[in-house]
Amino acid sequence: MADSLDTSKIKEWRSIVTLIVFILTNSIWNALSALRIVSPRPKKDLDDDCNGKIKPYVRFNFPMNFVTAPLVADLFLLAILAIGREEVHDGTLGADNIEPIDIMAFFLSLAYIAISLDASGLIRYLAFKVLQWGGTVGHKLFFYLYAFFFGLASFIGNDPIILSGTAFLAYMTRVSSNIVHPRAWIHTQFAVANIASAILVSSNPTNLVLAGAFNITFVKYTVNIIVPVVVTGIVLFPFLLYIVFASEPLIPVSIKMHELPQEARERKPVNPNIPHARGTAAEEERNLAGGDEHKLLSLEEIMNPFLDKKGAAFGAIIMATTLITLLALNAASQKTGIHAVFWVTLPAAVVMFCWDVGFGWIHRHETREIARKGRQEVEQARAERAIREEVAKRATLQDNHDSKAADIQVTPPNSRLQNRIHPEGDQTKAPSANGDLPPTPTPALFVSQDGDDLSHVSPVMMSPSRAQQFQVDQPQNNAMGMPDEKQQTSLLDPSRPSSRPSPAISDKELNEKERELDPEVTEDTPRQVRNRSTLVSLSVDAYRWSQETFPTATTVFTHLPYALVPFAFSMFVLVQALVTKGWVPVFAYGWDHWVSKTGTVGAIGGMAFLSFAGTNIGTTILLSRVIQSWQQIHKDNHLPISDRTFWATVYSMALGVNYGAFSAAFSASLAGLLWRDILGRKHIRVKRLEFARVNLPIIAIAMTVGCAVLCAEVYIVRDESPYDS
Repeated sequence: MADSLDTSKIKEWRSIVTLIVFILTNSIWNALSALRIVSPRPKKDLDDDCNGKIKPYVRFNFPMNFVTAPLVADLFLLAILAIGREEVHDGTLGADNIEPIDIMAFFLSLAYIAISLDASGLIRYLAFKVLQWGGTVGHKLFFYLYAFFFGLASFIGNDPIILSGTAFLAYMTRVSSNIVHPRAWIHTQFAVANIASAILVSSNPTNLVLAGAFNITFVKYTVNIIVPVVVTGIVLFPFLLYIVFASEPLIPVSIKMHELPQEARERKPVNPNIPHARGTAAEEERNLAGGDEHKLLSLEEIMNPFLDKKGAAFGAIIMATTLITLLALNAASQKTGIHAVFWVTLPAAVVMFCWDVGFGWIHRHETREIARKGRQEVEQARAERAIREEVAKRATLQDNHDSKAADIQVTPPNSRLQNRIHPEGDQTKAPSANGDLPPTPTPALFVSQDGDDLSHVSPVMMSPSRAQQFQVDQPQNNAMGMPDEKQQTSLLDPSRPSSRPSPAISDKELNEKERELDPEVTEDTPRQVRNRSTLVSLSVDAYRWSQETFPTATTVFTHLPYALVPFAFSMFVLVQALVTKGWVPVFAYGWDHWVSKTGTVGAIGGMAFLSFAGTNIGTTILLSRVIQSWQQIHKDNHLPISDRTFWATVYSMALGVNYGAFSAAFSASLAGLLWRDILGRKHIRVKRLEFARVNLPIIAIAMTVGCAVLCAEVYIVRDESPYDS
């Protein structure tokens, strides 16, 4: 560590470039939404180009985000030899008590248990009970939800609360007739979840980095941080209720909720982890945003929640046992030696995973049947809606056309194939003598039998009498099934409307007709190249099978914070580059001058301010290295840091990196990006300026109260004796 205090290296050009790259990576990438990169164009249908030629290039948007920006920065520094084996080794395997691999293994394994508990429906069910207890009194319900989210986030962290709590509040505010905007509820939930996550080390990866860097046991960390956090939560509630959100349209005195029909109350709740379990409800929710039917669907979502009682009970036992074991072993580590914390969480996550897989396999027949019926309902609804839209479109054209309209037609995507089958057919229809258009075929839809791709619907034309015979609720007669490679459904020539359906075309006849019209078509040519098996299609099939067979396990793996892994490792390497290039010692000397001038109070205020600059995980890594260098500076100069000042600095950083998640930008934390995406899927758009405007008074009061309480705490329980590392 002593060798890394050399600041003469900052004059080298590679050191300067390293600092510039680090600043750009942490500050400016959020403004660069996408970087355009030209890449070769994949071969597509010639019909895409009006000239019949394939364009050589197509624009590809490469996202420059919190995952790619640090990785690109590391690769760039490696290319110019600014970093090498030492930085990569120490940034991945660990150095100076910070072990990235152990931290990531611990956090992901514990996250699996927490998200599995959430997937069982426990959080939504408890929120529903809180909603019942709160009743229709607005301020009372606001307090109950505030306390509920605060208490739950203290134990399981902020991610599960954001996953389920955000969607719950989006539904709840939508089905209320006098809550004009959900701003008060969703911003309060986001702030409370991040504040409470500061209490336990296991609740946030930033806490893991901090505790590992300074050898803080889990129990000691909680004992020292719990008082400022709890007082912050107590003081913040009236501030939010009576100052920030003191508006009747935001938090009404009496909340008027829509009533759920008796039929919906008695309906058996569906498992949202099963694909298409809600049938057409999810489809209608996307298409009816804001309407009465949409509100009814949202009301059913919160008033008739799904709960896997066995899974929730087992998950709660596993989570409680894991946390208690962690606290006990970590507290005893001073006598027995320090062990990697993931030794506890990883086996517990494996046990939880085995439960999810076993439970899913036992009930696989039931879940597969639910998924199959749901797919059929969605296919039928989409087909009927497309037919109605097409018929309405044709009716509008019929009413608004003039006598000179000579060409009104509907060209299906597979018109090329129909032209081959009926080359003599003319698809142009002229109006009759009295100005009316001739009868037009009714559009029918053929969708996949198994519903692999519900977004792909192929319209073909069908005569009116044939449309009457079209039974969308009987997939076995192939009316709703797309003709596979060996079975074709009769297609009527759009230019010859008839009251009788044309006979089905056999596979042999169609092959002969295609070879006559196109000499390039041979028996070896695939019938539908786009439907041939590829690695992507096989992966999609495997994922769908996994969703239907193991719904809970698949849902949990889908929601795990994988993006944290490459981001954290890349940031560890970048910070280690600043250490070896002499920049961290420069920051440490600057911090030492600040503390020597301002004392303990200045240390608390300064570190709290620095802690919510940039992303919380990156800031934690950097500031931990700075404080370690600060320790080394005083050790080399034989000037010990006081116990009061040192721990005031460390715990003010803990407050800052947790509270800073709800600061001025979504990118301040991964939780902020997740929160924004969930709200977007629920038709609630939170703009960046609004996010900053609402959060700035919240972060101001939270940091002020937290730092004031921490200052009083360190002056009461700490003294000016030298800190003993």
